[in-house]
Amino acid sequence: MNSKDIKLKIIQAGEKAVKELIKVAQEDIIKPDPDDELAADRLKNAAATKKLAIFDAFEILTRIEQEKENIEMSERGPSRTDTNVGFAERRSRK
Repeated sequence: MNSKDIKLKIIQAGEKAVKELIKVAQEDIIKPDPDDELAADRLKNAAATKKLAIFDAFEILTRIEQEKENIEMSERGPSRTDTNVGFAERRSRK
């Protein structure tokens, strides 16, 4: 198995993880029993968990997009615009 195949499998696993994180974020926060003294702490923890799930999902998606671009760029090879040189420098005569 080559590096590209491994990266593609990791991307698939990341996409699956994002779907699971979306499920966590979509779950309802069940309102606890008003007599429960720990109710506020539980609500706070549930909200923090949802926030973390959302931020993690976005972080994973960003990394997936970067890796897909890296794979595509390595397949097609570098283009003239992929260099660190600006437009004017490329067009100037030497």
